[in-house]
Amino acid sequence: MILNDEQRMIQETARRFAQSEILPNIKQWDKTGVPRELLRRVGQAGLMGICIDPEWGGAGADFVSYVLAMEEISAADGGIANLMAANNSPVLAALRDHGTEAQKQRFFPGLTSGEMIGCIALTEPHTGSDAAAIRTHARREGDNFVLNGHKSFITAGRRADVAMIVAVTDPQAGKRGISTFLTPTDNPGYQVLREEAKLGHRSNDTCALAFEDMVVPASDLLGREGRGLGIALANLSAGRIGVAAQAVGGARAAYEAALAYAQERETFGKPIMAHQAVAFRLAEMATQIEAARRLYLHAAQIHDSGAPSLKEASMAKLFASDMAEKVTSAALQTFGGYGYLEDYPVAKILRDVRVYRIYEGTNDIQKIVISRALTDG
Repeated sequence: MILNDEQRMIQETARRFAQSEILPNIKQWDKTGVPRELLRRVGQAGLMGICIDPEWGGAGADFVSYVLAMEEISAADGGIANLMAANNSPVLAALRDHGTEAQKQRFFPGLTSGEMIGCIALTEPHTGSDAAAIRTHARREGDNFVLNGHKSFITAGRRADVAMIVAVTDPQAGKRGISTFLTPTDNPGYQVLREEAKLGHRSNDTCALAFEDMVVPASDLLGREGRGLGIALANLSAGRIGVAAQAVGGARAAYEAALAYAQERETFGKPIMAHQAVAFRLAEMATQIEAARRLYLHAAQIHDSGAPSLKEASMAKLFASDMAEKVTSAALQTFGGYGYLEDYPVAKILRDVRVYRIYEGTNDIQKIVISRALTDG
């Protein structure tokens, strides 16, 4: 794929930002979490609302530009890329497609500038990939809804200012009884039960939440009542393509570190890159990364065209996330014993890339989606 000028500009903007603003600090942020000021600078760089119209503070770019930026940020840190992803899509994408004029005026300026951060509260402790099985309930009381329930694995659950909450409004209506709300998190009924200790993505917060008699105005309903599951899942393909881009970014960073090391480290009187076993390993790594990049860019082009991209998105996510773990493990092997130490970058990258096979639908789910697409024609 040959990129146009706008796509190259956004890619380069994200690359410069990642290299200058994120990478030098990532060891510290992996311990302490990313500072809020950094997220404001992400917004100032135009990366918090990449596909949002400039009228609302966004960059007004296409989806290909967005996933290219995701790769660049993820090459510096997967956790920060995930914060950026949640804010861009589904939160801002859902607001763009389903929000009222009042909701757009209320939330767009803060979310696109990085002054506010959005999260999506969909997953529950018992549901995993079965989004239609949620139990969080929203009971109508006059001009308000009262929410009760629990959510789990919520990216930015503590630091978010705005939450996109999916809840059951009509238990008798099945999937058509689920609605989505977009509401501030300073509501007294919004409770962070705990911040999870994670293997990777330690720069962001992943939280378990509870809603206890949380009163939400009916004006915070996003889209029509009963259409919430469709709204929440409308950007499913976009999310999976984004994960593929994140996976490529992480794998690329590991590969580049291994390539540099292989040209510097000497054994038996020559750089280890001169040994065929190492050289062939790196050749395979580079090929796998490029193949995954082409898959996610192809899926992104289809998404931009408006055509269905579910199969292509699942293929990109499946291949890229599997690839990222294999390539990063191969990078660690290239470093030998040093790769196992946190002093070198590959150990952290390996911790970060493992989750790409899990979120936005596990890779087992991706295989189900792909196989159904094959048989359904």
